[in-house]
Amino acid sequence: MIVSINPATGEELARFEDHAGDAIAQRLALATQAQRTWAQTPLADRLPLLRRVAAQLRADKHTLARTITLEMGKPLAEAVGEVEKCAWNFDFYAEAAPGFLADQVVASSASDSRIVYDPIGLVLAVMPWNYPLWQVMRAAAPVLAGGNGLVLKHASNVPQCALAIEQVFVRAGLPEGLVTTLLVGAAAVPSLIADRRIAAVTFTGSTPAGRSIAAAAGQALKKQVLELGGSDPFIVLADADVQAAATVAVKARFQNTGQSCIAAKRFIVEAPVADRFVEAFCDITRQLVVGDPLAAGSTQGSMARTSLRDELHAQVQASIHEGAKLLLGGGPVAGPGAFYQPTVFDHVTPGMTVAREETFGPAAAILRVRDAAEAVRIANDTPFGLGAALWTADLDRAARLVHAIEAGAVFVNGMVASDPRLPFGGSKESGYGRELGMLGLHEFMNAKTVWTGPVRT
Repeated sequence: MIVSINPATGEELARFEDHAGDAIAQRLALATQAQRTWAQTPLADRLPLLRRVAAQLRADKHTLARTITLEMGKPLAEAVGEVEKCAWNFDFYAEAAPGFLADQVVASSASDSRIVYDPIGLVLAVMPWNYPLWQVMRAAAPVLAGGNGLVLKHASNVPQCALAIEQVFVRAGLPEGLVTTLLVGAAAVPSLIADRRIAAVTFTGSTPAGRSIAAAAGQALKKQVLELGGSDPFIVLADADVQAAATVAVKARFQNTGQSCIAAKRFIVEAPVADRFVEAFCDITRQLVVGDPLAAGSTQGSMARTSLRDELHAQVQASIHEGAKLLLGGGPVAGPGAFYQPTVFDHVTPGMTVAREETFGPAAAILRVRDAAEAVRIANDTPFGLGAALWTADLDRAARLVHAIEAGAVFVNGMVASDPRLPFGGSKESGYGRELGMLGLHEFMNAKTVWTGPVRT
């Protein structure tokens, strides 16, 4: 049984029987047939359907956003923005796919040699709860643009979102089963990966779960893209615009109640501006309104589960014990729901829990450093390598430093974010492979070499 619970109230919203046995077999059979039909559909005929998905998302925006908020607790305004971003993603691929999928002519000994891109089949998407629409749709758009199909195994605490996603594609007029939702638990994932009808797997989630996915996919010799944990550094050098950096830093840490792999988690600040940054950061953080995520005035909602709140609180308590200076917050909000106070630590050192572990919630760690070299060293002193932000007025120095920062993306004077136009992914224990952009589309295509000879003379 899969149960949907409102984390802001503890109220049970709905419950669903798991798909099992014949139900899974029937859904996979339908998905397989739909994908074969879709792969044979000319690209020019697929693209208008991608635009219809974008239009359907916009038409259903408020209903979908409310479902997101009820199931995982983010403020309603953020949920609306999430749906809008999903629509943009489909519009982008409808426009960009012809160029991304065009044959690449390569000079060789043949009269003609080129790389062509063919779909590989059904992609299993094992997706998390923190952005329950965006995580799925950022995978689905390039997968479908390329002629593949998508089988969704969503997080078990967002089953209504999972079913709503499937219905978006049905209402948009795509072939029935091309995007198929399976309501199953994590224990079912290895057998799905092993199923001969699944060609590849894309996963977003924790690093430990990613290891399991990678092991199962490796055993089955199937392609995988893994977007895993992160402990993103947010570096503020002494010549930065401190007020602007602090304003963006608060959003980068507390957006989505801090529940994001690419949220800034470690704020590494050069000593000459550290006091100013801390003061500005705390002033802006105090303006956050923690409350009912459906209420218009709330800027921070509930965490997605009480177990996640309790895990974060244990990290906060450990960091206090280790000597971190607590400036704001530090505990759960009294009353029902999985709410947690916006929490800020200063004088954090690299060995403390809030700097060493991924904190998946509203807790910020500020580390003070002597200079840029120490900032980069501490930024890299983590097993993760997802995103990083670098704030400085010296763009020439920034251009040099970005090569020293170990991350899948470095945003200079901005907040790390995913963008359909740019590849997204990590390094080290934050995973491998890329989503979005041209690289994201090519991940699940067969790049086929076609050689035609002999050379004409």
